[in-house]
Amino acid sequence: MIEDGSRVQVVYFLMSEANVAKETALPWMSFGSDAGALAPEGVFLKSSTHPRAYGNVARLLGKYVREEKTLTLADAVRKLSAQPAHNLGLHDRGLIKTGYFADLVVFDPATIADHGTYEKPQQLATGVSEVVVNGQLALVGGEPTPARPGRVVRGRGWTGWKDGGCRGEAKDWTW
Repeated sequence: MIEDGSRVQVVYFLMSEANVAKETALPWMSFGSDAGALAPEGVFLKSSTHPRAYGNVARLLGKYVREEKTLTLADAVRKLSAQPAHNLGLHDRGLIKTGYFADLVVFDPATIADHGTYEKPQQLATGVSEVVVNGQLALVGGEPTPARPGRVVRGRGWTGWKDGGCRGEAKDWTW
């Protein structure tokens, strides 16, 4: 590790699949991921990661919504958008509403799926055709565009955060 600068990663199996399915149906649950967004190519293939880095949302929509029916598609979309935006104090995000940032994902509920495994996690999910970030197309026909419309998003942990809105406080950043 010292010689090549690599790091050690550990995967813990703490919850049973039945418990995960049960938790998805709870009304107060919202979803996100703490996994890094790594490219499935080049230097990133020299180390492993957790499969959630490539398919956490697709797994929710494909496995738990479509296959197991532990929650409805509408509930899943709310728990992936409006609910976490509210919980994190992200103003002007999470809903399709006039004056809000246009962050949208177009996916096929019949085909969305994750493909990563613990043995081979670097497998891109499928079933997403378009992604709009701040009103600009970032993914078209399943392929990335050159657009980099991302912005810094600040919630309650930011010292400049004000209840009721911090619109305009965030600086534009391109990635």
